[in-house]
Amino acid sequence: MVTKNQENFEDLLQDYFAKLPKVGETIKGKVISVSNGAVRIDVNGLLIGIIRSRELFAESSEYSNIQVGTEVEATVIEQENETGEMELSFRIAGYQRVWDNMAQHVVDGVAIDAKIIHANKGGLMVQLDALTGFMPVSQLAPEHYPRVQGGDKNRILEHLQQLVGISLKVKVLDANQKEEKLILSEKAVWEDDQKAVLESYKIGDLVSGEVSALTSFGAFMKFGEGLEGLIHISEIVWQRIDHPKDILKVGDKVEAQIIDLNKSKIYLSMKRLVDDPWKKVKDMYKVGQIVSGEVHKIEPFGLMVKLDNHIHGLAHISELSNKQISNVTELRTIFTIGESKDFEIINIEPAEHRLGLRLAGVKPKREEKKEDKPVSAKAAPDKTVSDEVVSDKKEEKVEEVVEEKVEKTEEKSA
Repeated sequence: MVTKNQENFEDLLQDYFAKLPKVGETIKGKVISVSNGAVRIDVNGLLIGIIRSRELFAESSEYSNIQVGTEVEATVIEQENETGEMELSFRIAGYQRVWDNMAQHVVDGVAIDAKIIHANKGGLMVQLDALTGFMPVSQLAPEHYPRVQGGDKNRILEHLQQLVGISLKVKVLDANQKEEKLILSEKAVWEDDQKAVLESYKIGDLVSGEVSALTSFGAFMKFGEGLEGLIHISEIVWQRIDHPKDILKVGDKVEAQIIDLNKSKIYLSMKRLVDDPWKKVKDMYKVGQIVSGEVHKIEPFGLMVKLDNHIHGLAHISELSNKQISNVTELRTIFTIGESKDFEIINIEPAEHRLGLRLAGVKPKREEKKEDKPVSAKAAPDKTVSDEVVSDKKEEKVEEVVEEKVEKTEEKSA
């Protein structure tokens, strides 16, 4: 015969098991002890839960210094162990919590501390709380960006390896838990700082600073309160140069003008602080004049010739000999960089910063054609000198476009 007390006990037992959290559920409770590498918490006043070993999730900042009395979340991994305690895990619940925090950081855009733990040729592996994120090279701030000539990946890696072990302020750009993808950016933090300081500057302002780096596409200049701008190679001096190092070196004190402010990017010009010498070129040089010039560059299409410190001219390969010069190798056997030669000026175009030259003594192409080919009634007329100049201009224009594309490509890769 079942007594009333037995019925009440069975009801209480059923109620107890009904309230008992199931495996996989997340529960909340207060920490009642932290000792012997284990944390014990009160589970709804029903029993004691224990978290130990790797389930402590100590690598997460949120779980690394838990104190008695702290309310925590944990996941049930076993309802009752051999000692009657519930086995719990901070790791399962904590891992989800960390990802939730990262997703919130994307929304909030806050700067947080992260430690660099590894480097590869594409970027840096970064420890952020209990997760490992990736920061591409492109997301480094200018201070840490590897400005390597020619984009040599081995040298880039050497530079990045020097950053391992340091902590940086970063922003979370992407937090995709499903794909376990966490993308970070130091550059985004730097850009915010730049924007705040840039409010005191405008296009046209003159600034003084120091050359901080040289690349094939230009020079970087530091100025003001931690600002850095780019002086493109075309904005250093009025004449064409091979590399900024021909004019500048790191550490040089220079002045420049702000010519563009694009979000956090600053573009500067040195040459605009000096009057364009090409405005007065026709006062110094005339078509037909014989001048002495120094061979400055030897290119596949001809010679770049330095007439003075500001004016450089082009002697097209077709204007350097009465015989055909077939390639740049042959050209280099005839001419040497740095030597002086006499040239005839054949055209001047100040607006285009162009001055055409012919080696003194070389016959104009028009005279050669008249001697070589008689004109017939049906034949097309011979090219005039102006036709030759137009042809030369086209070839020069092609070379300029190619050089411009190369410069832009190098700028992007850097």
